Amino acid sequence: MSIAVQGLQFGLKKNLDWAQRLTADLSPEQMTLQPPGDRPAPVNHPAWIFSHLNVYLPVMAGLLRGETFEDPKFHPFGMQSKPEADASVYASKEDLLKAWNAGHEELARLLSTATDATLLQPVTLPRWREIMPTAGIVVPYLLLVHENQHLGQLSAWRRVLGLPPV
Repeated sequence: MSIAVQGLQFGLKKNLDWAQRLTADLSPEQMTLQPPGDRPAPVNHPAWIFSHLNVYLPVMAGLLRGETFEDPKFHPFGMQSKPEADASVYASKEDLLKAWNAGHEELARLLSTATDATLLQPVTLPRWREIMPTAGIVVPYLLLVHENQHLGQLSAWRRVLGLPPV
């Protein structure tokens, strides 16, 4: 197994652990809570963050399998979406985290057999192909940058609400 794949596996495990610790003490009602104060746009709350990140788990799995996938940009929780205060827009905390964990388990399984050839598979999504031509560029970006950016938002959200750090 290549060092790149080992690094992805390590990052995946760290993200799983961090997400669990960030959400362990949250009530279902807190999942869509907005910090007090006026803002030009709503803050990314936990329900939106996990709904959004869960869109990209099958994308990463598809990339590792060499499959074509739908453009996540147009998904209801894709990059053009914004957090809603209405909790009914989102799956329950339990279901969001179940999907998160299942998606990461699938990625761990796929990474356990991944090779350099797996990471060299071409990206089929035209708007990504020019800047991220291979799975070995997209998967690390989505797993190690994109996920961590949003988990960092969740960490900051907790602090603004006066919740303890993790």
